[in-house]
Amino acid sequence: MSGHSKWSTIKRKKGAEDAKRGKIFTRLAKTITVAAREGGGDPGANSSLRMALDKARAANMPKDNIERAIKKGTGELAGGELEEITYEGYAPHGVAMLIQCLTDNRNRALSEVRRVFNKHGGNMAEQGAVGWMFDAKGYITMSAAGVDPDEVFMVAVDAGADDVEISDDTIEIYTAPDALHAVRTALEEAGFKVAEVELSRFAKNEIGLGVKETLSIMNIVEILEESDDVDKVFTNLSISDAALTELETA
Repeated sequence: MSGHSKWSTIKRKKGAEDAKRGKIFTRLAKTITVAAREGGGDPGANSSLRMALDKARAANMPKDNIERAIKKGTGELAGGELEEITYEGYAPHGVAMLIQCLTDNRNRALSEVRRVFNKHGGNMAEQGAVGWMFDAKGYITMSAAGVDPDEVFMVAVDAGADDVEISDDTIEIYTAPDALHAVRTALEEAGFKVAEVELSRFAKNEIGLGVKETLSIMNIVEILEESDDVDKVFTNLSISDAALTELETA
């Protein structure tokens, strides 16, 4: 999992510029709409919607935008005809990629992903060729400042967490997908403030590359994520501290 939380933090900082342009709001609205469509518009009974709303509020998404996205998902407003599609492929140096899309136009999404791969030396793969390399997991992060890490560990594990990783400034908690809500609830009821909660994909085995090669792969990830149709990109690339420093100052 090396570098996952640090890279996520860097992306959030860089995402501030996207928020000004409204791109991040568009992406969040799509996630809210799909969550509401699949599990209903009540966040109390729909954990996926609750996670999406938490992210939207953290990004200061306007309340009207949130309510409109929910209504699209529940069918009260038109425009909720989105589908989730995952494309698979390989970037240069044999790095595996899963590209998770939320789109109202499957052909447009596929064309854009293929264009990026073709331009940057990657290639698309058949369904299943890459997916088996990743595990779906619940992922929670929280600040390590001012908390007892041993207490966090005990609360998380007792609630069903699979693993807890503690560093100087961050605590990362990994769960089975169906245990994410229970672990989050237990932490919050114990008085801990969680920073990030999501369902994510993690590579079973990571590939380490040099700094130059790593930066070129992360550039492809950023280009893909700039597409309005792309929601998330997962890779099996291990990001070194040296590469993270370069990314943070870029």
